[in-house]
Amino acid sequence: MSKSIKPVNAAKPADEKLTINLGYVDLGKIDLLVQEGFYANRSDLIRTAIRSHLASHADVVKQVVARKTLVLGIQHFSADELRAVQASGEALQIRVLGLASIALDVSPELALAAIDSVVVLGALHASPAVKAALSNRIR
Repeated sequence: MSKSIKPVNAAKPADEKLTINLGYVDLGKIDLLVQEGFYANRSDLIRTAIRSHLASHADVVKQVVARKTLVLGIQHFSADELRAVQASGEALQIRVLGLASIALDVSPELALAAIDSVVVLGALHASPAVKAALSNRIR
């Protein structure tokens, strides 16, 4: 049987960094807009452009999130929560669009006992040992 834990309001973790390759002309246009004061810096323009593009697809994202029963946002799993799941004899199916975070004090053994599967569209923060233990359960 699978069990789901509700998202917890926790402090916002640091943003993920992305590396992109742009042509010189596009980069020059970005620099021009920054120089003219439309944006504070290159990152500001890129974040704004991405948010605008994602907003244009908001309905599709909502439909897919509902269909795939994904938690939208940040979901943190503490060692105590995972021990409670383990004690109940159930296992979690973690499905997150955003950030799934497994506490650093969670052992690989506890993670294996309490987590059946992990699907994260975004980022998974966990210790390297827990990620390695769950590697065949992460999709």
